[in-house]
Amino acid sequence: MKWDWHYAFTILPDLVKVLPITIGVTLLGFITACILGLPLALARRSRNKVVSKITQAGIEFVRCTPLLVQLFVLFYVLPLYGVALSPFVTGVLGLGMHYSTYMSEVYRSGIEAVPRGQWEAAKALNLNGRRTWIAIILPQAIPPIIPVMGNYFITMFKETPILSAITLVELLQTAKSIGSGSFRYIEAFTLVGFLFLLLSYPSSILIKNMEKRFPTMKG
Repeated sequence: MKWDWHYAFTILPDLVKVLPITIGVTLLGFITACILGLPLALARRSRNKVVSKITQAGIEFVRCTPLLVQLFVLFYVLPLYGVALSPFVTGVLGLGMHYSTYMSEVYRSGIEAVPRGQWEAAKALNLNGRRTWIAIILPQAIPPIIPVMGNYFITMFKETPILSAITLVELLQTAKSIGSGSFRYIEAFTLVGFLFLLLSYPSSILIKNMEKRFPTMKG
């Protein structure tokens, strides 16, 4: 089967049309991961051994189980207990909760990289815990880990094809539908790969520039 440029340009608008869904689920999933990751990191560092151990066990469980299985549980098992979610919401929550465990470790590494003298200075200034975190610790911990967070964002974007397993009509699912209707898969899948590259490559360059700006927390 030879490559057909006319057919490729014919199906391209259908793929571009669902591109916002792929981008949207990635952005919202990333935001969810960032929001959930910080409290997980704080709980992981808790002086309460019970809280710390339970949080650590939960993080390891999520990280050591496949994202696909977690998506199936959210989409197919929860409705059995009265909780039915749309494919888009399931995708956002699935990606967000899964990658929040990775983000928690990123946050933790950034927090632990803050010099001990900063904590002592906050104590000497008689700052309460909330003020210490907001005014001193987090402003120093987060900037160096931004490049690492950006790398996870790109990884999440490339993970979105797995959401076709829960019937989310994103790029890969659309390409499968187009291919099944015409029995021409090479153009559809090649265009999907090109669109992912078109969005991922500029993002990777941006991340490299950020790594040069914040060199203390690479990878």
